[in-house]
Amino acid sequence: MSAVAKVARRGFLLASAAVTGGVAFGVWAVRNPHGNPLAAQAEDGEAVFNPWVTVTAQGITLIAPHADKGQGVFSTQAALIAEEMDLAWGDFDVSFGMPSPAYWNRALGSGAAPFLSRDHGSLPTLMRGVMTAAFKMLGGMGTGGSSSMPDSFIKLRAAGASARETLKRAAAKVHGVRVADLRTENSHVILPSGDAIPYTALAEAAADLPPVGEVALRDQSEWKLLGHDMLRLDIPPKSTGTLTYGIDVSVPGMKYAAVRTNPRQFGALRGYDASRAEAMRGVDRVVAVTGGVAVVADNTWRAFQALDAIDFDWGPASYPAEQADHWREVAASFTEERFDQQYLDLGDVDAASIEGPTVDLEYRAGYVGHQPLEPLNAIVEVTDTGATVWAGHQLPTFLLQQVANTLEMEPDQVTFYNQFMGGSFGHRLEFGFVKQAAEIANQMKGVPVKLTYTREEDFAHDFPRQITMARARGVVSDGQVKSLDLSIASVSAVSSQGARIGFSIPGPDSEIVAGAWSQPYGLENFRVRAYRVPELAPTSSWRSVGASSSGFFADCSMDELLILAGQDPLEGRLAAMNYQPYRRVLERVGEMSNWGSKLGPEQGRGVSFVESFGVPVAMVVEVSNTPAGIRIDRVFTALDVGPVVDPVNFENLVQGGVVWGLGHAMNSEITYADGMAEQSNFNQHEAMRLYQCPEIMVSAVDTGSSIRGVGEPPVPAAPPALGNAIFDATGIRVRELPMNKHVDFL
Repeated sequence: MSAVAKVARRGFLLASAAVTGGVAFGVWAVRNPHGNPLAAQAEDGEAVFNPWVTVTAQGITLIAPHADKGQGVFSTQAALIAEEMDLAWGDFDVSFGMPSPAYWNRALGSGAAPFLSRDHGSLPTLMRGVMTAAFKMLGGMGTGGSSSMPDSFIKLRAAGASARETLKRAAAKVHGVRVADLRTENSHVILPSGDAIPYTALAEAAADLPPVGEVALRDQSEWKLLGHDMLRLDIPPKSTGTLTYGIDVSVPGMKYAAVRTNPRQFGALRGYDASRAEAMRGVDRVVAVTGGVAVVADNTWRAFQALDAIDFDWGPASYPAEQADHWREVAASFTEERFDQQYLDLGDVDAASIEGPTVDLEYRAGYVGHQPLEPLNAIVEVTDTGATVWAGHQLPTFLLQQVANTLEMEPDQVTFYNQFMGGSFGHRLEFGFVKQAAEIANQMKGVPVKLTYTREEDFAHDFPRQITMARARGVVSDGQVKSLDLSIASVSAVSSQGARIGFSIPGPDSEIVAGAWSQPYGLENFRVRAYRVPELAPTSSWRSVGASSSGFFADCSMDELLILAGQDPLEGRLAAMNYQPYRRVLERVGEMSNWGSKLGPEQGRGVSFVESFGVPVAMVVEVSNTPAGIRIDRVFTALDVGPVVDPVNFENLVQGGVVWGLGHAMNSEITYADGMAEQSNFNQHEAMRLYQCPEIMVSAVDTGSSIRGVGEPPVPAAPPALGNAIFDATGIRVRELPMNKHVDFL
C-alpha cells in the first residue's frame, strides 16, 4: 500500500469517527458563539464590545485569556487588540479574565489532527475543522502546544477592530457627524474639526450601541505596534520585583500548608505517625490528602519543618523500581504486539535493506523533569456554597471541573483567578496540586489555605518527559542515502496525562514520532513507525513533547547517513528536501553561520533541521573541544513562524528555547531507584549555566505561511545540532540524551 493510501485510510477513519460524533453537537451548536462572560458583569455606562474589550469612563480593560508562564503572551495578546483598536501602548489595563467557553482555543483542536502541517488537502482540512468544532463544544480554554498566537492572531485583532468602529459610531451619534469622517489615534476618536475625544468619554454612548461586526483588518504594512519592537507590559514590574506571581498571592485570614505523598508515584500510604509534628510551634493541624498528608501552619516554613517530623510508611511503586528495568521495557517494545502506527512509508525500505549494505543505529532519551523556578502552589477557600481558587494554570476551564469533582460540586460553583507563573514547561498542565489544596481547604471550610510544594516534593511528584528509544536502519550507496527506516518506541505522555484527568485517549499517539515523520525529505525509501511502550513511571507534556526526543533521533540519523555517503551535512539536507519553503529556512541558517568556512583547530560545526508545531527550524551549533570539555561557542537559528508580532519577544523566546534545549541535552535526566526519582533539586538536574551560554543569533524567515507559535519549536532542533557539532569536532557520535554520559562539557 502506498504512503498516500495509508495516510488517507487513517485520516478517513479518524474523520468518519469525528464526524459521526459531531452530529450530536448539531450544526447550529457548532456555529453559534459562546456567550460573552463580560456582559453579565457590566455596570451602567460600561461598554462591553465582546469577550475581550470593555471601556468605562475610568479606563479601558483588555482580556488576555492565554496563561503567561514567562513567554510574554500577556503582552502580545494585548498588542493584537491594541493594534486594531488604535490604543496608545500601555494606555489600558490587562486581565487574564475568568474561565469561560468563550475563550476556547481555536488552534489546539486543529493542531491535534494527525496530519502534516503542510498538508492542506481536503481530508486534513476536514479533519482539522471537525477537531476544532469538538474543542469548541468542550469549551476548551487552554494554553499549550505553541497555540496562543495561532489562536489569537485573528480573533483578538477582530475584537479590537469591532471596539474601534463601535466607538466611532458612538462619537458620530454624540457629535452629529458622519462615521466616514472620523478616524482614531492613541485611544481617541478624532473629529473632523481635529478635536480628540477619549474613548473613555464615549463609553456610555457606546454601551447603548450593538457592537459592529465584520470589520476588515489592517494590512501588515499599516501596523503601528505589531511587527515593531515593544516593551512587554510585564517587564517593568518583573524588573522591579513588583509583579505578583501565584506564589506571591495573599488572602486575608489565610493558613499555610505543605503536603507530602508517597515518593513512589501514586504508591499507597500504609501509615504515619504525626505526633511530633502536631506538637511543633505554629502547627494548626495535620490532615489527610489522597495518598499522603498535609500540615497546616501559620507560615510555610513551619509547615515544611513539620512534614520532616512525620514518620511515614510508604507502599511500593506500581512501575519497575529500578531505572535499568525501564530501559529494558522500552527496548523490548519494538514488536508487532506493541506496534502503534506507521506514519510515513515512501518506497520500500524492506527491499532496500535486502539489496544494499545497511547501517544500524540506536538512539535514546531518558526521562527529564520540568523544574520551573516557581514551585507548585495554590490557594483554595471552600465554603458551603462554593470554592475560590488562586493559582497559575494553563487549563482554566478544565480546572473548574477538576476542583468541582474533588469537592463534589458543580463547575459553576468554582471561581478561579489565574496568576502569572514562574515557568511551567508543561508542569502546570497538571491538576494534582490544585486538587490537593482543595482537599485541605475542604477540611477547613471558610479558611483560605495556601499550599506550597517544597522543591523536593515538586521534583518527586513531577511527571517527566517520556522515556524513549529509536532504532534506525539506513542504506547508503553511490554517494547517496538510499533508505532510512526509523522506528521509535516510547511511553505515551498524552495517554498518561489524559488518564489523570479522566480522559481516555484511544488510538495511536502521534506525539511518539512528532518531529520525525514531519521531516521533509524525499528519500527513495523512508519509513517512520511508532511503538507503544506500556506505561512505566507516569509522564506528561514537556516543552515540545515528543519532538524534543524524536527530532534528535531523526535528524542525527540523517546526519550520520549523509556523512557516510560523503555528503556535506547542509548540502545533503538541501538536496533531499522536497518542500521549498523549508529549504529557505535551511539556506538562511547556512548564510548566517557562513557554512563551509574554515574553523579553528579542535572546533566543530553541526547543522540540524526539525519541524514541529508547524514551524520549520534550522540550527547550526559551533563548539570547541577543550581539555576541560566541550564548549558551545555560537548558535545560529532560522525559523518560519509567519508574521512576527513582537520582534524583541520573538528573539528572546527563540534564544530561551535554544538554551532550554541545549542545557537539558547536556545535563538533565530523571532516573528511578527503589521506585523513587533520584533527583530532588536543581543541582542534580542541571540546565545550562550562565557561563556556558553561547552567543545566539536568530533570523525570522517569512515564506508567507500562516502565523505559528514559537515557544516550543526551537527546542527540538538544539540537541541534534549539538550532537552533530560534537561529532564534527571530536569524531565521537553521541546517541543518547543527556550527552554528559559520553562527553564532558566545559
